[in-house]
Amino acid sequence: MPLPPRKGKPLQLQVLRHILWVGSAAVPLPNVSWVEVFRLRPDWGKAGLYLLLVVVSASLFSDQLGSLGEGGGPTLVVLAGFGLVVVCAVLLSSRKPVLIFELNSGSRVVLTLPTMDELRAIAGQIVYAIDHPEYEFTAVLEQHNTTNNFGSVVNLNGGRGNTGMKL
Repeated sequence: MPLPPRKGKPLQLQVLRHILWVGSAAVPLPNVSWVEVFRLRPDWGKAGLYLLLVVVSASLFSDQLGSLGEGGGPTLVVLAGFGLVVVCAVLLSSRKPVLIFELNSGSRVVLTLPTMDELRAIAGQIVYAIDHPEYEFTAVLEQHNTTNNFGSVVNLNGGRGNTGMKL
């Protein structure tokens, strides 16, 4: 059994004797029903919430400047521009590449890495291992940053009574 990953350390993904190990979590390969690599859709809700927050704070800030006798118009334009930059940054950062494999129970394991090519290679190896029980492989997934925006991240969720697991 592989050791559990530590925060900021490499995550080991391994197929050994027809078991897929994601860190220290074991998934029998016959239980994998679906494997796909794609880019997540932009998070419009999060971007809209940030825009609303910036607009409300800009409005309050310009009202306070107006009560002091200073012009709040240019400040409002600058803050609105800042809000637009924040919204664009949130939308662009939420389009990360993911590898999802779903289990027969309805649970899903989601893995993110910086490039689609890395994820496609891993997905191909997993699918090949499903059809060929003798095939074994190991992939070490490096953590690229501490905020996990594009580092190796695994989420297991869904299924009956499963509260989820994040590595």
